[in-house]
Amino acid sequence: MTTEAKVGAFVLGCFAILAFTVVYLLNAQFSGGTVPYRTYLRYAGGLEPGASVLFGGITAGKITAVRPWSTDPTRIEILLEVKQGTPLNEKSVAKLGLTSIMNSASLSITTGSNDAKRLPSGSSIPSQEAASIDEIAGKMATVADNANALIVQVQGELQGISGDARNLLANLNTVTGPPTQQKIQAVLDHVNNLLATEGPKIDRISDQLVSLSQHADDTIQNVNGTVTDIREPARKDLAELQDTLLQAKKLLADMQVMVRANDYKIDDTVENLREATENLDQLTDSVKQRPWSLVRIRQPKERKVPQ
Repeated sequence: MTTEAKVGAFVLGCFAILAFTVVYLLNAQFSGGTVPYRTYLRYAGGLEPGASVLFGGITAGKITAVRPWSTDPTRIEILLEVKQGTPLNEKSVAKLGLTSIMNSASLSITTGSNDAKRLPSGSSIPSQEAASIDEIAGKMATVADNANALIVQVQGELQGISGDARNLLANLNTVTGPPTQQKIQAVLDHVNNLLATEGPKIDRISDQLVSLSQHADDTIQNVNGTVTDIREPARKDLAELQDTLLQAKKLLADMQVMVRANDYKIDDTVENLREATENLDQLTDSVKQRPWSLVRIRQPKERKVPQ
């Protein structure tokens, strides 16, 4: 075998080894380390096997099959595989999307919630229907029809508004015409004459007000001085009155103590007065019955009647 043949065989062998390594790595990435899931849509929008699966906008897997669902033929069953460790959860939602404007359709899955339970392998991902091109075109046609009707209505209203604006401008021209301008000029001239005539009076009144305010300030200052002068003697009188009241209170307290200490003497005095009163009553009765007792000590003997 020539040297060229040996070199060619060596190059072909290296190329075969490189191709085998690349195929192995691709199979290990997309087959050995993937997890299968499925979802269902009513409109697939051109999804095909091999299309990208995006999780939060990041490529996470690929579509393995797109077919009508055997249980409900009105829905499309989409089988997919994502990289192992992709955190699909119960709040994740699958919907039709585009990787870019120039690329084909893809399946977009939202990230869901961190608190939601993770989806096990082979489970169904909740889906959300995307509007088809036909539906979008129908809605745009409806919007266009409504826009045409709205434009016609606006044109009619604009014609009415323009007519009202013309009437308003005509009224403004009438209001701001020469007669009105002359009247306004006459009013302004009258105001100027009034200000020129009454200006000195207003100045005098303002001077009088200033003088009055100064006089009021002087009066207030005098009142403040008078109040200040009277305040100290009033405080002294109040202090003396307070001392007098305290002394009177103390005297009343002493008298109360003395009266309580002489309660029994007062009772004896009252009893003696009562006895003296009774004796005086008896003396009065005795004087009434025997008035001579005040002159004679003994009662005279009774006289005998002569025979």
